[in-house]
Amino acid sequence: MSQPNETQASIEAPYPSNFYAWYCVIVLLGIYLNSFLDRQILGLIVGPMKSTMELSDSEVGFLMGPSFAIFYTIAGLPLGWLADRVSRRWLIAVGQLFWSLASVGFGLSRSYTQMIGARIGVGVGEASLSPSAYSFIADTFPPNRLARAMSVYSMGIYVGGGLANLVGGQLTGYLAPDELHTMPIVGERFGWQIIFFAIATPTIPLTLLLLTLREPTRRGLAVVRDAAGKVQAVKVPIRDFLTYAKENRRTILTHGFGFSFLSFSGYGAAAWMPAYFMRIHGWTPKEAGTYLGLAGMLVGPLGLISAGWFADRLNAKGYRDSKMRVGVMCATAWFPFGILMPLMPTAELSFAMLIPATFFAAMPWGIAPAAIQEIMPNQMRGQASAVYLFIINLVGLGLGPQVLALVTDYVFADENQVHLSLLWTTTLAHVFAAALLLYGLSAFRKSRDYCDAWLEKNSR
Repeated sequence: MSQPNETQASIEAPYPSNFYAWYCVIVLLGIYLNSFLDRQILGLIVGPMKSTMELSDSEVGFLMGPSFAIFYTIAGLPLGWLADRVSRRWLIAVGQLFWSLASVGFGLSRSYTQMIGARIGVGVGEASLSPSAYSFIADTFPPNRLARAMSVYSMGIYVGGGLANLVGGQLTGYLAPDELHTMPIVGERFGWQIIFFAIATPTIPLTLLLLTLREPTRRGLAVVRDAAGKVQAVKVPIRDFLTYAKENRRTILTHGFGFSFLSFSGYGAAAWMPAYFMRIHGWTPKEAGTYLGLAGMLVGPLGLISAGWFADRLNAKGYRDSKMRVGVMCATAWFPFGILMPLMPTAELSFAMLIPATFFAAMPWGIAPAAIQEIMPNQMRGQASAVYLFIINLVGLGLGPQVLALVTDYVFADENQVHLSLLWTTTLAHVFAAALLLYGLSAFRKSRDYCDAWLEKNSR
């Protein structure tokens, strides 16, 4: 680990102004939602991709899930390690450039193998973002406002996914997605491929905004004074991080896998919801993109902000497990709406159930990463965030879309039974999530005490 100077290591350094802190979050939010354009837009163009590239639901599910998620999660581990040691701002900037180029590469693909390679590139590039962003935000906001700040950043999940559906839906209305169109330089491309050129365009302005941010002071460090009185951060080798994680394994596992089952449900549903409404209720791609996009953009952020505000309130009242506690609440509150949604006889009733289901499904994604910051010293936050992202994305993003497609193809053996795949996969995921998070409450409280004791023991 590089040796910070006294100002960097000092836990007494003042936090930045409220205006600047929120400016940082808004810039990071813009980059995060841009990353979700690449991930979520595939769900809207399943039909054109299948017909033009001669793919099955399972092959499309592999593009949505494992081809992206496996490399996203694996690359996140070394990139999380780097986030604890180098400029988080520059790490994000390089990653953003990489995933945007890979997105363009997906649009240029002429074979399924090339499509897989491009999705791998997107996954590796996007792995640089969240471990660095979580650590950046945790060093910019005081603890009593951290859950709200993380919730605003995490709005990128729903605003980005909503924009992917909304923008993609509008583009499919102007560009026939399964027909060839001639473009300068690249020649003939199907309409669905051209969409991937469009979603790479925000990269340059967002990168310029990112470079206006200052690398924040690292807080919550274990520090020592040398013989000359200079303050330095305690070095934490990987073996010490592994020891720390082992001592807190019940918390890490119940937190990681509890939220990962919610991620499994959320990513699986988001990937196949457009196909559900198009296959079962006869919506056009434009209708699915518009309605689902607006629902995600409007309802998802409300769920995120509500969870962050509620968790901060509980924390202020002395609930040291407030983030995990709210996780249990939102996992169980989803049941009546999530179960009824795919069983409704009309699109209107199904969409009405989708609104509250989306609200509760959105709630965890600010509080979950905020909880990680509470149980880890600063020197370990990037690595711990990478482990958290490894678990939730391998289970959620990697398996959610793929398992739902496999259930459709091999259990029900009918693409028009996708509503039953939605019902069973999401319901079982929420059962496991609620049970694990409830089991982890007491362990989380012990891990917060362990973190406080570790910092006291390792600082002098």
